[in-house]
Amino acid sequence: QVQLVESGGGLVQPGGSLRLSCVGSGISFSSYRLGWYRQVTGKQREFVADIHSGGYTRYADSVEGRFSISRDNDKNAAYLELNSLKPEDTAVYYCTAIRLSQFWGQGTQVTVSS
Repeated sequence: QVQLVESGGGLVQPGGSLRLSCVGSGISFSSYRLGWYRQVTGKQREFVADIHSGGYTRYADSVEGRFSISRDNDKNAAYLELNSLKPEDTAVYYCTAIRLSQFWGQGTQVTVSS
């Protein structure tokens, strides 16, 4: 059974930082493209960032320069460093692993508010 478990979300003030983690079981992350998406209630889930098995990274324009994605295949984990957070970054953040199939975590809430 494949499981992806996110953690690290919370309430942070504008300009603050968070580090999200995603730990997988049931699959080996090393051969998967790993990504982060986010969703606001009533809106579509949107792409945030991903990292390919070889280390190539992509970011949404809205987070470029503020967020950083990384992976640790030995720990079967992916991370998303969120810096210079803005209120519009408030969302549930989901981890995903993609190869022939796509797997999702349950999400972790990030709230940016003063």
